[in-house]
Amino acid sequence: MHPTRRHLITATAAAAATSVAAPWAWAQSGRTVRILVGFPPGGGTDAIARMLGDKLKDELGANVIVDNRAGAGGQIAAQALKAAAPDGNTLFLSHDHTISILPQVVKGAGFDPAADFTAVAGFATFVNAFAVSGGTPARTMAEYLAWVRGAGGGKGNVGVPAPASVPEFLVKLLASQYSLDLVAAPYRGSAPLMADMLANQIGAGVASVPDFIENHRAGKVRVVAVLGGQRQAALPDVPTLAELGVAGFEDVPYYGLFAPKATPAAAIAQIGAALQKVLAQPALAEPLTRMGLTVGYMDAATLHAREQAYTRTWARIIRERGFAPG
Repeated sequence: MHPTRRHLITATAAAAATSVAAPWAWAQSGRTVRILVGFPPGGGTDAIARMLGDKLKDELGANVIVDNRAGAGGQIAAQALKAAAPDGNTLFLSHDHTISILPQVVKGAGFDPAADFTAVAGFATFVNAFAVSGGTPARTMAEYLAWVRGAGGGKGNVGVPAPASVPEFLVKLLASQYSLDLVAAPYRGSAPLMADMLANQIGAGVASVPDFIENHRAGKVRVVAVLGGQRQAALPDVPTLAELGVAGFEDVPYYGLFAPKATPAAAIAQIGAALQKVLAQPALAEPLTRMGLTVGYMDAATLHAREQAYTRTWARIIRERGFAPG
């Protein structure tokens, strides 16, 4: 073969190999990976993101930072993900609300998960919980309902971390089922909700178990019911809503990482593999479990399937409740 032609073929092959390998090499180039979080610092989702980021930085060989874009139930962070370059450097750590529910209940959400995002990997499932503040005398759901009927004259405010969310739907259902004037008071995340509950500015709240667990253990708030189909290992003495006669909230939501559409498959695979490795470390899995999460790795396809199934479930619930997007 002519030397010039041989050199051309070799150079072309090397360039192609570099192009294929580039997505795998992004983490070795000293870049920074952003994990977008749709809620302010101090809440459960923020804490989880920081724990994951701390472990992923070593596995990926990259700087990993948490970028809080709080507001609108995660909508602002989701829009930031849509606008980000699809290079594997920007991820969105989200649970079910922003991905599966919010686009169905908000007009002009500014993003379409199916068109704008791609699943990277999931790492846990969790349940929401109903908790009362220390300023109420209630220690069970029945006692809380009786307290609202008595001291509250049948009226009560229940804090929720985001509007048009699972917690808000639960408050509406409880109000209807028990003929009470319960009003869902939306917050900009679980951290400000918890602050008001600790200050006894609001008598009750609905958020995830990780949001409540430490203050529940400290006796500062009291979790009186959990959603989901079974009691939680972190709260074995707390009954499910189904046990209390409130059905319809047995489906278990998820936590996962998402990337902009068109992010290279190799980058997604590398991040997923890194996540799987760090989840196997007791130094991460054990504190996540203590927070009330059920830790378990889901690859991209599994997370996508779970997200789609959860979206269909809530499409039915929203339709049956006659909820109109606002």
